[in-house]
Formats: sequence, structure tokens, C-alpha cells
Amino acid sequence: MCGIVGYIGNRDAYPILIKGLQRLEYRGYDSTGVALQNGALTIVKRLGKVRALEEALAAQKPATATLGIGHTRWATHGRPSDLNAHPHSSNSGELVIVHNGIIENYESLKRALEQKGFVCKSQTDTEVLVNLIEHLQQRDGLSLKEAARLAFNEVVGAYAVAVIERNNPDEIVIARRGSPLVIGLGADEYFIASDASPFIEYTQQAVYLADGDLAVVSRQNAVEMRRIQSNHIVSPSVQALKLDLAHIEKGGYPHFMLKEIHEQPRSVCDTLRGRLRIDEGIIKMAGVWDHREKFENADRLLILACGTSWHAGLIAEYLFEDLARIPVEVEYASEFRYRNPIVTDGDAIIAISQSGETADTLAALELAKERGAFTFGICNVVGSSIARMTDAGAYTHAGPEIGVASTKAFTAQLAVLVLLALKMAKHRGTIDQSRYRALCTELGTLSEKMRQALHAAAQIKPISQRYKDAKNCLYLGRGYNFPVALEGALKLKEISYIHAEGYPAAEMKHGPIALIDEDMPVVVIATQTRHHDKILSNIQEIKARKGQIIAVVTAGDRAVEQLADYSIAVPAVSEELAPLLTVIPLQLLSYQIAVLRGADVDQPRNLAKSVTVE
Repeated sequence: MCGIVGYIGNRDAYPILIKGLQRLEYRGYDSTGVALQNGALTIVKRLGKVRALEEALAAQKPATATLGIGHTRWATHGRPSDLNAHPHSSNSGELVIVHNGIIENYESLKRALEQKGFVCKSQTDTEVLVNLIEHLQQRDGLSLKEAARLAFNEVVGAYAVAVIERNNPDEIVIARRGSPLVIGLGADEYFIASDASPFIEYTQQAVYLADGDLAVVSRQNAVEMRRIQSNHIVSPSVQALKLDLAHIEKGGYPHFMLKEIHEQPRSVCDTLRGRLRIDEGIIKMAGVWDHREKFENADRLLILACGTSWHAGLIAEYLFEDLARIPVEVEYASEFRYRNPIVTDGDAIIAISQSGETADTLAALELAKERGAFTFGICNVVGSSIARMTDAGAYTHAGPEIGVASTKAFTAQLAVLVLLALKMAKHRGTIDQSRYRALCTELGTLSEKMRQALHAAAQIKPISQRYKDAKNCLYLGRGYNFPVALEGALKLKEISYIHAEGYPAAEMKHGPIALIDEDMPVVVIATQTRHHDKILSNIQEIKARKGQIIAVVTAGDRAVEQLADYSIAVPAVSEELAPLLTVIPLQLLSYQIAVLRGADVDQPRNLAKSVTVE
């Protein structure tokens, strides 16, 4: 949640900060603000999106500054307002801070500071933190760096922080615990951000702060890094960014979400490239091969994830149990560590996260590691916390996903999970060679079939027009397509604000059927699988109650098309791979309905892309 950006160098900081905030706006857009060091500290912040801040700054015309920090907020403590927006100042006005995360013990810290005469004007935990730093600085005569380090040792919670000082125009102090932060290294200039997107046109060299790191970014001494707890010096590890500016721009599409839906054939192809070797009949995944015994001998797989990644995990449960014949449990990471789960050193844990920074998934991983389990991460961001924490893993190679509602990250995760299930099945001897080769070959053709599935956009337009004002919607599927129904319902809720629920089709009779009438659209994923006859029966039950059927069908399936009010065809594919195709028309349906309703597709209300707080 929240996006942080900063700059120190020789350029005018303001345009760099504004452009950076625009690129980070997917992380939160309740309010936004900047602090510019131009002899004094000029702070401008506004409720709403970055464009509101731009208008305010245009009116004020602040003096040129070569140092500044900015923030775009997803509210945790305190409702969205000008007052609660970041940056926040200390009581004296000498210090200014931007913060991503939650200070869990802020109430007790606030009471202690109030007894010392400090007054907090906002409702945020962040203002407490900046005043704590100032208190330690005043009490002990400390530098900003040392006062900040001591303060970070007193707070409980997760944070990424950048702090500047009125009388010190030459440095920014930053730190992270739980929330990501990266430094871009230019020629005599430095950039700070929650991810690398704000500075990729200026530099391809970056330093990712590890959890528990503090850094001083200064004009004179470049980057000095230390551990927050021990104060030990850390040598910065410089990484070359593999990020193209075109990846974070719309490229002619009206919304990032639509662009990312259409990028799925390429992103799945990139995810398979080098791993799926059809001619050799092998799947090459070093993270699996190097830990082959851990997978082969695991008593069970535990999959930890949240949101869309959890739906990918549910599909993986079918894959691993069907192909590799290993018991699987799929857990909401947000609940896992709070129910005293049974985890042993015989378990293999798979953590799935687009960002690699999901707070709940990281916490669940920590618990699993403490209990001796082998951990494997699947994420999209190189150098992310999950990538560093796990024993092994695989990147999805989906490229940056800017739209808050996940699309291409989901199918890229599925591609990795299919590879992993097939590889485990081969090693465990639970799949015959002909089936293995057939699935590998078909997987190699999937990108082209995904391109064909995207042609459904024209079929979906009249459906979207018909149901854009629906109040509720049901999504039904069986087998591998049941989690796809959950994902389709989530997408509709996220971006169109229509209440939708996904169910296994057979569960409809156990309650949801009571909702069905002539006004209820029911999306049924009815492709050719072993459950086809059963799903036809479910459709008949809905039609008998005057329900409106939108069916996702295998091309040429006349039986379903004759029953459905609307049908959307996808190419024929094996049941194990069907979710990679059937999810595409559901993404397009949600997108088109949201556009017709005038919703903010890329930045839906109350949501943020990277959930770095619990």
C-alpha cells in the first residue's frame, strides 16, 4: 500500500516526483503530496489523485528544489483528507516524513509523546513516528540518521520510510521493514521509490533495501547502508534493472487493465521460455531440480496466497493432486498464522504473490520456515521479499502489472504452476510418458490459443451492455474451472462494484439457487471437460427458474449454446490447461462492464495493488 518517491541531485525535483507519483498511483490514490527542500521545506498535499496535487502546485509555484520526497496514499489510520495526507511534519517543522506501512504500537508511543508536550494534528500513525524521531534527536543531540535508527527500533509494525530535514539539504534517510524500497543510482543523483518504475528512464542501476536496512542517500557520500537493529554497515548490492519504459506505459490502450489482458499471450510465452523444452521432452526449472528430493519426498504441499493468487493456488491443488498425486492444502495466508497450523519439516510450502511483498504471505512464510518446512516462492518481482526469503522459487516473467485488478499475473502464475506440477509428476512417476508429452506439447501452443480467446471481445460487448446495471451476479464452474468462477466474480466486484459470488456449480442447489430469477445473470464456465453433462444439468436448473445464462463454451459446443442466453467461445484445450483460456472472457466481461458503468478501471475505489500491510 502507498507509494514513496524521492530525489536528490542536480535536476529540478518537482517533475521527477510528480511523474514518479503518477507511476506509483496504482499503490494507493486516496491522497497525495510532496515536500520540496528549497532553502525551506515546502509541503503541498491534497485529497484525491496526483492531478489534484499538480493543480495545487501549479497555483503555488514553489521555488525550484533539487531534493524532495513524495507520497501517494492508501489510507490505513485516518480517513482520506488533506490533513491526513503525507508528507507529515514534526511539531517543530524541522523534519518531514513519508511512510508506507502501519506502526502497530503508535497509540502507546503517541501517549508517551503527548506527555512530553508533542501534539499530533492528524489521525495518522505516521505523524507519531516523525515526532518520535524529533524527540530522540532533541533529547540526545543526535543526527537525523541516528535518531531515525533508534526510533525504528522502538516501533512495531511494517514500514518503508523517507525522512528529510529543514537544515540539511544534502541527504535523505530511508529505511524499510516489511515494505519495499529501492534506490536508483544515477550520475551524481539518486532516486528513491517503492519500486523502480519512477526512475527507469534515468538509470538502470538500483539497490534494493533488504528487510531491516537503513540508508542515508546524500550528495557527498552517495549511499551509506546500515542494519537498523545492530547499526552494522552493509555493502550495497547494485542490480541492473530489467525493465523497459514501454512496459509501464499504456501503449495506445485506454486502460492498463485492457493492455495487460492483451499482453497475456506474450507474458505466458515469456514465462514458459527456456523452461518448457518440448523437443527434448523436459521441463527445466533449476529451483525444482536443485531441491528435487524436497518435492519428491514431501508429505504434502501447502499453498499460501491471497486474493487472485489464492485462486491460482486452488487451481494448483487440482493440478498437483491430479498429476503428481500429492496431498495439497490451499490456505489464505491472512488466516494461516492465526490458527496455530500444523506444519512440519516434511511439508513443502509454495507461496504465491504477484509483488512478492504481500504482508500476510510473508508472515505465513516466516511461520512455516520457523517450523522447518521447505519453502518455494512464485512471484513476479525480481529481488522481492518473498524471492529472498524462500529456499527456492520461480519468477513469472509477466512484466510490470499496473492495473490494480490482476490479470496477466494470474495466468503467468498458472503457467508456472502447470510446469511445476508436470515436473513433479514426472519425477514422482505418477504420469505416463504419452500424457506428459501431450500436455507439454499443448502447453507450447497455449499462447496462440490465448490470442484466439481474446477475439471474444466483440462477442462480449452486447453482453456487457445488457448486464451493466445488474445488482448481483453468480459465477459457476466445476473442477478446474471452479476457481476460475471465483476469479471472474472477484474481477467483477473489484472494478465494476457489482456484487458477485463464485460457486462450484453443484453447490448452487445448496443455497444460491434461491437468488435466481429473471433479473439474475449467471455466468457458467461450461467448456468440454469430464463434467460437461453435469454442467448442462445445472444450466437446465437455472433456466427452469428464468435465470439469465452467460456461458463460456468450447468452440463448436452447440448443446450449451442452445441453452444459453449468451455464449462466449474459447478454443478447445485439455482440462488441466482450461483455466488459462476460460479466465480471459471473464476478464474482458468485467472490464467492459466497468467501462460502461464509468468506473475507474485501473484504480478501483478502496483498493491498492501491493498489499504490504495486514
